[in-house]
Amino acid sequence: MENFSFHNPTRIEFGTHTEQHIGQHLARHGVRKVLLCYGSERIKRDGLFAQVLASLAEHDIAHVEFGGIVSNPVISSVREAIGLARSSGVDAVLAVGGGSVLDSAKAIAAGVCHPGDVWELFIGQAPIETALPVFDILTLAATGSEMNSGAVVTNEATREKFAINSPHLFPRVSVINPALMQTVSRDYLVYSAADIIAHSIEGYFTARVQPRFHSRLVEAIIHTVMESTEILLADPANYAARAEFAWAATQALNGLVYAGTSGYSYPNHMIEHSLSALHNVPHGAGLSVVIPAWMKWYQQHNPTQFERFAKQVFGRQSAAEGITALEQWFDRIGTPTRLSQLGIGAAELPALLENVLGNARYFGVADIYTRDVAQHILSSAL
Repeated sequence: MENFSFHNPTRIEFGTHTEQHIGQHLARHGVRKVLLCYGSERIKRDGLFAQVLASLAEHDIAHVEFGGIVSNPVISSVREAIGLARSSGVDAVLAVGGGSVLDSAKAIAAGVCHPGDVWELFIGQAPIETALPVFDILTLAATGSEMNSGAVVTNEATREKFAINSPHLFPRVSVINPALMQTVSRDYLVYSAADIIAHSIEGYFTARVQPRFHSRLVEAIIHTVMESTEILLADPANYAARAEFAWAATQALNGLVYAGTSGYSYPNHMIEHSLSALHNVPHGAGLSVVIPAWMKWYQQHNPTQFERFAKQVFGRQSAAEGITALEQWFDRIGTPTRLSQLGIGAAELPALLENVLGNARYFGVADIYTRDVAQHILSSAL
């Protein structure tokens, strides 16, 4: 195990009715006026928005509303929100929604404090030196953004889907009430399952140093996600399964499974970012297509770990059997495993390939994911 420093400053408030105390948490941090970010109008129809406003009012916290944040959030929306936040004089950002809303909130929080254009932070032209405090109420479990310091946004003009990361972007308080996630659609439940698995296996398979303890953590997360997904597909109102699913999502990307590991990369996300940047596919749906194709190519680089995955997760003996078992599970739960299911055919591959190669340079893995390799992985996913 490598030397490491692990510090996660996010306070998690987990369980039923926890969203009713959001005003108390903001007040404890001295917040007087907040930019309230959300996606669809669903939070108004189901009463969550009214509950949030009541809690803010109880603690004399003013708010400015910014809605309409889309899945695969875009930089133009972030820029608009930054302008609103500055003109309104807010001193914090509150996200109510899923990972897209929370990632946007983090980008807004950083952009408000940056004198230049916020995209400069994504392309490395400027550091994130400070940010407004971020808080959130989670309504969909998938990205793990509620307990990490990263955010991903698409620049629709350049067709680049890039990330920022800074200790300033850890949420101060994240509220996770699994009961708020019961209305998540069947499609987004299975897409979320693929996203959580992707977060777990990136380091598991690619790390140069991967302690057995961390491998066991990853395997436990995957087992939990698979089990709870199957329960929820049959019984969406099952709170216990919803809670297990939500907490597994948080654990997959809060830094714990990567503490003590080294030499890892995020190739599945690197490739998928091109799918959602060019074709606006749901992130998890893109990942469930990329993962099996990537695994079939990459298994040669770490055969021992792939055999472990097959045995520990699926009770199979060979690496190939483990990959097939995962692909079959994706098929069984109804998340896509072929590019054609996303409406992407051979004609779209040249543009997709060029975007992937750009991402490979951005992710620092261009020496591994050459044109031939990327072409092979994408072609095998058709």
